[in-house]
Amino acid sequence: MRQRHLACVGVVLAACLAGAGAQAHDHGHGDTTASATSDEAPFLAENTAAMDKMMAEMEVKPTGDIDADFTAMMIPHHQGAIDMAVAYLRYGTNPQLRRLAQEIVVEQQQEIAAMRLALGQTPPPSAPAPTQPDAVAPAALQPSPAHDHSAMAHDAMAMQPAPPAQ
Repeated sequence: MRQRHLACVGVVLAACLAGAGAQAHDHGHGDTTASATSDEAPFLAENTAAMDKMMAEMEVKPTGDIDADFTAMMIPHHQGAIDMAVAYLRYGTNPQLRRLAQEIVVEQQQEIAAMRLALGQTPPPSAPAPTQPDAVAPAALQPSPAHDHSAMAHDAMAMQPAPPAQ
């Protein structure tokens, strides 16, 4: 489990370093699109939006309930990792990093569900993770009650395996 979290941190760090030369703004994530190549700009814009959303949603007012406060901060943190991994899956090409990003999506979804269940909340509904720009899941791809992979995104399961090592 610890290796998975370190790997997640590695992906986030790599994404952050991609825009390291850009100017910082209120959360320190910078305007990464200013120095990006035209191919890189869409990824950096999505990644910055995901980080900004995550940081904003993690700012919670303490309620006095440590369990609720912890999950109120951790669920957006995990969702931010999912959003960044999905952005990488849309634009990244390295087979090993793509596999890692797929694992991040699945594992973070499972952990969000586990946190909600631990507090007696309903887990989030199943939904396919978009991996293509402007992808819209057709109704035919929505899970039916008899065929539900509750913690796994359909697109993540459909990703092609990494090519064999040469």
